[in-house]
Amino acid sequence: MPDNAPHRLPDQLRADLRLVFVGTAASTRSAAVGHYYAHPGNRFWRALHEAGIAPRCYQPSEFTALLELGIGFTDLSKSGAGMDHQIATQSFDVAGFRAKIETHRPRTIAFTSKKAASLFYRKPTSAISLGRQPSMSGFPEVFVLCSPSGAASGHWTLQPWRDLADWINGRTMPADMC
Repeated sequence: MPDNAPHRLPDQLRADLRLVFVGTAASTRSAAVGHYYAHPGNRFWRALHEAGIAPRCYQPSEFTALLELGIGFTDLSKSGAGMDHQIATQSFDVAGFRAKIETHRPRTIAFTSKKAASLFYRKPTSAISLGRQPSMSGFPEVFVLCSPSGAASGHWTLQPWRDLADWINGRTMPADMC
């Protein structure tokens, strides 16, 4: 899809959320229907429930209901749509993302792929580890999750999602997870 369409998916942000999920950009399917993680092969909604982050398995069309749970959504590119390699590099707005996070001040953010984290940290994906990241002064806690996309199924594991659930639900994490 062309990168000139304004805001494919609206941010779901407000002050003091306990968690904000951060993707690279909307998938073609998500952009078409207007719901986060809408492709039928995407594991996001099932993982959210199975990991213990959400009390039930929500449908993509219910993404706005997660604000009631203190969970928000945004993407690094609000204009691009498609697979990561189809998104124009200039549409990734890391500075704009940082400004949103500094404005809304969630407790934790979770990148839903190593690619999203690599854009944020300006490191290659090979240098990004899954799980909780080292703390940054003045910034929320950061987790990097396995991509729930069906295209990334060869690298799928639910464990980083479970670790995130433990963190946001106040359960203790092993020291080596930091």
